[in-house]
Amino acid sequence: MASKYGGYMGKVLKINLSTREVSEYPFSDEERELFIGGKTMAAKILGDHLTGREKAFSEDNLLVVTTGPLTGSGAPSSSRFNISTLSPQTGYITSSNCGGNFGYYLKKAGLDALILTGRCAEPSWIEIQNDQVVFHSAREIWGKKTSETQAALDDRLRMKNGRVRKNGKICIGPAGENLVLYSCIVSNERVSGRGGTGAVMGWMRLKAVCAGGNREVPVREKEKMVRHTQKWFRYLRHHPLTGSQLPKLGTAGLVSAMQMKHILSTKNYSAGQYEEFEKVSGEELAEKYNIVNKGCLTCPIRCARTVEVDGKQVKGPELETLVLLGGGILNNDLPSILRWNYELDELGIDTISCANTISYAMEANERGLWDNGLHFSDTEELSRLFEDIAYRRGIGDELALGSRRLAEKYGGKEFAIHAKGMELAAYEPRKAVGLGLGYATSNRGGCHLNGGYLVILEGLGLAVNQTTYHGKADLTMLFQDLMEMISAAGQCLFTSYAFFPTPLMNHPNAWYTKLVNRILPYCGAVVRLINKYPEIACFHLPVFHHTKGFEYTTGMKMKFGDYIRCGERGFNLEREINRRFGVNANQDALPKRLTETLQDPKDPKSKVPLERMKKVYYHARGWDQNGLPTERTLKKLKISFAAGAAEERNRGVSRWSG
Repeated sequence: MASKYGGYMGKVLKINLSTREVSEYPFSDEERELFIGGKTMAAKILGDHLTGREKAFSEDNLLVVTTGPLTGSGAPSSSRFNISTLSPQTGYITSSNCGGNFGYYLKKAGLDALILTGRCAEPSWIEIQNDQVVFHSAREIWGKKTSETQAALDDRLRMKNGRVRKNGKICIGPAGENLVLYSCIVSNERVSGRGGTGAVMGWMRLKAVCAGGNREVPVREKEKMVRHTQKWFRYLRHHPLTGSQLPKLGTAGLVSAMQMKHILSTKNYSAGQYEEFEKVSGEELAEKYNIVNKGCLTCPIRCARTVEVDGKQVKGPELETLVLLGGGILNNDLPSILRWNYELDELGIDTISCANTISYAMEANERGLWDNGLHFSDTEELSRLFEDIAYRRGIGDELALGSRRLAEKYGGKEFAIHAKGMELAAYEPRKAVGLGLGYATSNRGGCHLNGGYLVILEGLGLAVNQTTYHGKADLTMLFQDLMEMISAAGQCLFTSYAFFPTPLMNHPNAWYTKLVNRILPYCGAVVRLINKYPEIACFHLPVFHHTKGFEYTTGMKMKFGDYIRCGERGFNLEREINRRFGVNANQDALPKRLTETLQDPKDPKSKVPLERMKKVYYHARGWDQNGLPTERTLKKLKISFAAGAAEERNRGVSRWSG
């Protein structure tokens, strides 16, 4: 449906893979005002279809690819797109954000979103060019790795003059084809990594989608947006986090700070420090192995590393891969991590879940629970093991299921490090308890980003008391909602780093920085007031350029409080859908290693006081004691679903209540 707002192409396409029927899916301006785009738009679409009875591998599931209104607008770091579906890994809906160029070219094709349902009769790939949708057989490229697949598709899109038609692609590797539960979807060298989106695409027998066209993204106040974007770029380039730390060292630059703060996941989260961390640090990567920095489209931060593997210049590892395949398995060999990162991307495997699953298996073997031949520090056969996982061979067939299912079979649930079935990121939360709360309450599972990334206050930006529970629940809610909206708008979450005033970052030992760190945990009541009544924040913040950028692009009014409310709506929307699949307070959990075992035996606070924080968090969110949004909260946020989904929900009251 055409839109009166800028930033939107006004069209959502739905493709039934079983029948090859292509239709326009209605999405009104009223829905755009409430559900914006990206993961929130996808959640609305999923919520209108899913009843709670569906399985991830079924024709009733949907794979929803969405852009945000800022995607393609020229705003900083705005090439992002989102993929949401019912996750085979967790059993709940997952959303996975990607910096590849597919979202940009989907908009060039005139589309805000793509909805895929059903199952292809044979392996296929889809070509979208402006208004044309063409199905192709994928038999010749089925089984190829991700870079080979994308190169083969470019050959098929070559024009008569020999040039490749400009396009964006998403594709899966062998892991997705073989339904590895944590397989991913790849666009260029960037990855939609979490939740098993690649397995859903593989079950659909869909190898790839290519999109392109000559449409232009409309911007409501173009001259104002150009001037604002120039100012925004300058601000990001001069901020110490987005203009110095990330460009110089990438996310890998956090390794040293994490070591110092005891939040560096080591030996399957049994410790928060790795004595040989310097050998796998961002400084080591930058000095010896980095060739050049790269960034996504329209990104001034350029946090990606380029390294050499087998004579090829390829994407280097992010922080998560570096830590979890480094100290996480007691491996100090950085060149091996560079190779593994490339191999896992080629196979289409999420590095976070894969590394954590292997570290669980190593510990299970060490404890005599599962004789699998895997040992900490013994990494010679890991490349072969990754192939075995992707092709479901031998022990790889079991490892492809993830740590939760393995712990259910072999035992050791207390050290299977996941939340809701999704393995945690690289930050050890016993010395960052706010992040621990975020991991547990994240809608998609053990995610630091969907969890609010409160670790940026707990040592990686500011230096708030890491183990206090004071204020962490309200701050977690605020940060979750802000990040939810940034994703919905179509931007990279790293742009939120610049939310923290430069003086606080540049002068960590100044009296005013120390004062902020000291009092911030005790500002929960103030943060609660903003969370509960965001309309009082009827202004634009000078350090938060997102709101004005959104207004100039779309023409919608979007003060800071409106921005928070939209994020709150998106977070509650996903929670309400997950209610249908059994989510409640019992699923907002962490393994006992993190909640009962002290990281430091001399520090009684060095564990996550999860239950205490959860009660405050639920109250702050307007959820009941079972961790579910109340009818009052849903009404306040204007969350409702299509008639069929609403009727199903009403018929299943006992099931919804968990």
